[in-house]
Amino acid sequence: MSNDSKNIIRVRVHKRIRRRLKGVTERPRLAVYRSLTHIYAQVIDDTAGHTIAAASSVEKNSAKSGGNIAGAKAIGKLVAERAKEKGVTKVVFDRGGYQYHGRVKALADAAREAGLEF
Repeated sequence: MSNDSKNIIRVRVHKRIRRRLKGVTERPRLAVYRSLTHIYAQVIDDTAGHTIAAASSVEKNSAKSGGNIAGAKAIGKLVAERAKEKGVTKVVFDRGGYQYHGRVKALADAAREAGLEF
C-alpha cells in the first residue's frame, strides 16, 4: 500500500470524524496533524473560525524533532500551556484520522498532563 492511498484513507476517516466533532467557544477542538518529520497541534474555535493556540515542531524555539515521541510530548505540553494562557482548559480531541497510538497518543497525554481536559 503506497503512502498516497494511506493518506486518502486517513482523509476519509478524518472527514467522518469531523462530521460529529465541532469545536465551540466553550470547548474548542485540539486538532493534530502528523507528517513524517514534524507534528502540529492547533486549538481551534470552529464557530468563530479561528485558531486560539498552536504549536509545532517546525518552530525555531522547538528543541525536539516532531518525528519522534519525545518531540510529540514537547509539542503537546507547549500547546496546552498556550491554550491555558488564552483561558482554554477544556477541549475536544481531533486525532486527524490518525490512529490514537504513538506520537498522536504521546501528544494527547502530554496535553492532559499540562492541564487540558478531554
